[in-house]
Amino acid sequence: MNRAALVFVTLLALMPLPALAVQPDEIMTDPVLEARARDLSSQLRCMVCQNQSIDDSDAQLARDIRVLVRERLAAGDSNAKIRDFLVQRYGAFILLKPPFEMGTLLLWGTPFLALILGGSAIVYATRKNRRHTDAAVPLNDHERHRLETLLADD
Repeated sequence: MNRAALVFVTLLALMPLPALAVQPDEIMTDPVLEARARDLSSQLRCMVCQNQSIDDSDAQLARDIRVLVRERLAAGDSNAKIRDFLVQRYGAFILLKPPFEMGTLLLWGTPFLALILGGSAIVYATRKNRRHTDAAVPLNDHERHRLETLLADD
């Protein structure tokens, strides 16, 4: 029983947990506004890290954007208005899940385009390789004589 508890505690300690980077001085006193700020922050990309939300990033720019979001919430702006303001300022890239529209078509279509191009390249290479292996060219007289000489030496 003691060993099982030790294994459980060890696994729990090794389990990755989200590292929320929100500092105590950023937290709003109104829990409803703070919940809205956290919800918005989890949807916004850190422009420095580019792979984390601003809620998880320790970058100074992420902190500035978190503070800006909280200031706009305190001023009474809606979530949509804050999101629109940030998209206007930083572009649709700031959204972790950008909308599907003409401006983001390349962003959404690139994985599919890469998959199609990669698959086409594999099919082309396979067919080209098969063409070379299927067409066996017969040996000419000189090559046949050379092969017979080499085989006779063994």
